[in-house]
Amino acid sequence: MGRVPDLPLDGTCRCGAVKIRIIGPPMMTSVCHCTGCQKMSGSAYSLTAMVPVDGFEVMAGEPVVGGLRGADLDHMFCPECMSWMFTRIKGVDQFLNVRPTLFEDISWFSPFIETMTREKLPWVETPAVHSFEGFPPMDRYQELVAEFMAASAG
Repeated sequence: MGRVPDLPLDGTCRCGAVKIRIIGPPMMTSVCHCTGCQKMSGSAYSLTAMVPVDGFEVMAGEPVVGGLRGADLDHMFCPECMSWMFTRIKGVDQFLNVRPTLFEDISWFSPFIETMTREKLPWVETPAVHSFEGFPPMDRYQELVAEFMAASAG
């Protein structure tokens, strides 16, 4: 299980045009195995740190909406190198999902949950503590966040 990173934690897109910072500890970490994340990340899954909205800052640059455009999500990208940086879920004001590998220090990261396992590649294994065929039911998020925060603080 990961630990709480030393804050603030700074990161950039691949080219460095967009700089981000988290000043609030992650609420939870995850792996998403959905085919959309596979295609957007060019990998077997995407990694996410759920960060409080008020604990996240864009320090330089202006990310643009990219990826699949829809009514539910805004995937934010660097306009120069097109690195997928973070995702805002429309109607969810408490947190956003940031790609943890953008940060200078990634040693703290380990996925706590994995989602969309019904779409995962058959050879993929992760150290996630909880696994969900889809997304966790909304009524489980508070419990999962509390468990993650307790485990990562210790």
